[in-house]
Amino acid sequence: MTRTTSRPARYALLGTGGRAQLYLDALTGPYASVAELVAWGDTNAGRLDWNERRLAQAGYPAPERIDLGAVTAYVARAGIDRVIVTAPDHAHADLVVAALHGGADVVVEKPLTTDAEGVRRIAEAVEATGRDVVTTFNYRYSPRNAALKEVVARGDIGEVTSVHFEWLLDTSHGADYFRRWHRLKESSGGLLVHKSSHHFDLVNWWLADLPTRVYASGGLRFYGDVNAARRGLGPRPARGTHDGAHLDPFALDLREHELLRGLYHEQEAYDGYLRDQDVFSAGIDIEDNLSVIVDYARGATMTYALNAHAPWEGYTVAINGTRGRAELSVVERGAVESRAAHRPVDPSAQADAAGGDGLRPVGERLLVQVHFGAAREIAVPQAMGGHGGADDALLRDLFLGVGSDGDGDGDDLGRAASWLDGVRALAVGVAGNASLAGGGPVVVSDLPFGSARGAFGVEPADVPADVPGYPATAR
Repeated sequence: MTRTTSRPARYALLGTGGRAQLYLDALTGPYASVAELVAWGDTNAGRLDWNERRLAQAGYPAPERIDLGAVTAYVARAGIDRVIVTAPDHAHADLVVAALHGGADVVVEKPLTTDAEGVRRIAEAVEATGRDVVTTFNYRYSPRNAALKEVVARGDIGEVTSVHFEWLLDTSHGADYFRRWHRLKESSGGLLVHKSSHHFDLVNWWLADLPTRVYASGGLRFYGDVNAARRGLGPRPARGTHDGAHLDPFALDLREHELLRGLYHEQEAYDGYLRDQDVFSAGIDIEDNLSVIVDYARGATMTYALNAHAPWEGYTVAINGTRGRAELSVVERGAVESRAAHRPVDPSAQADAAGGDGLRPVGERLLVQVHFGAAREIAVPQAMGGHGGADDALLRDLFLGVGSDGDGDGDDLGRAASWLDGVRALAVGVAGNASLAGGGPVVVSDLPFGSARGAFGVEPADVPADVPGYPATAR
């Protein structure tokens, strides 16, 4: 966002649920001098009331309320500079397009949208308005992921030939996607879109490359009523908020969590949305086990796996190259212990949610081993805050500008993501969903993305110049 005045930028926030709290804290806290929260909107009036009381307790005035069906007119009339979209995924395209046509730049939580039609509409709006869209991929800012990026970019392992990436979501965090709106593919795009877009963006960024072909396989094999019946679980309450919830490790009692109680349980009368549906109930149509093969423009292939019911949470990525191999192993929560069973939080975002023991301690390790040599460990800088300090670094770039940390290197790793990065990450998930439906591989450039198809090239010479780290000689 380019600004020509010294006044604080005027912001609007669309969607005031759980993820929005990160931005509310930033707008009313450390960045209040440069960013003014002018307005907000939500489909649930009670949720706005609750957030309004929260801001009042902090001495912050209540923003004006926006009708989400009239975003374009409001943004234009109120002179909003930037709109932050933290609404459910299926609403992203409508809200991003409306904000752009109102004359604002947009910050949108990942995923950019949920399907090819949403991408096409956003691309048309970007072209028509000339406004800017930023997709927030905070994992790029995590020191461990940045360290792996540096290893690959320096050429320590040579030219990349293949990637193996496995991500485990445990029975606390992973189960939570099957309680809420994410359990419906029409709302979230499934885990390949909602969750894995983070992971696909990391690989695109690590390799400075573009996905070209995707094959996916998977299914709903643990959660849902059919799987529960097959394992003989028997009848279960339709939701987790009940007096016996503490005896069920898969139940979520919203009354036990101040934030969830205020944002969701106390606001059910307004829209009927239930945040605590049983993970073994009927109606779930997303997958909980997924395997994907992705080909890249420069010749590498990735094998990717996601499991949403693991006993521990973390990820392992191995990148093979012509000179050697880099391995990053991360344990974000070593075990789901009884005291943590009812805390459906991302352990990387909230460090005190981590559990485990000496056999699987929380931590990270980056190893590099070249051919004919011993392995060496790469030190990973430690940072405080959500996602290992990634959230704070992302917010600094968003509100103060890229390179505002004062270290003099700007953004030499290309951590700041554009909306085209959002398209490139989303494309793997959209192609994966198409592959799941059709049973065969899907060529990414064949996706009906409209003018956004220009974000991809089947041959290395077609790689756009804005892909950070891509060798100029390969274009």
